[in-house]
Amino acid sequence: MKLAIRRIGNSLGVIIPRTALDAWGVTEGDALELTERGIRPAAQGAGLSHQTLDELKRSIALTVLRRFTPREIRAQILANLHRWKSQGAWVPAYDEWRELAIREDDGALFAAMLGRDERAVALRQSMPFVGLLSQEEVRRLHEEAAA
Repeated sequence: MKLAIRRIGNSLGVIIPRTALDAWGVTEGDALELTERGIRPAAQGAGLSHQTLDELKRSIALTVLRRFTPREIRAQILANLHRWKSQGAWVPAYDEWRELAIREDDGALFAAMLGRDERAVALRQSMPFVGLLSQEEVRRLHEEAAA
């Protein structure tokens, strides 16, 4: 995804799309880190192992599954993927998520969201069901994982 540098008051800055902020679980006032590889949330995941990060993503997925029907989850997945594709923000995992949403196989969807196998872990790195949980709920889950 390309971000344009814009004048903001007497400074220059970029506007980060809401979808990216939601996916990161950050909001106004949160810190971001600028590295040579890009912009990322500063606090989320800082010092957490890959296993702890995946457990965080599994807990987000489990919370989504407890609160929403498979049909609602699929609708959110397809809506996000459609929006991200139109914005040029597409990664290969989204093709597989799209197939999972279209197939309407609850078992396959649940396995991708909660499985501990290599495929599920890889897919959870690009979860397209963001937006179903409030930012406060995602923030709480992040805090629990960091504790």
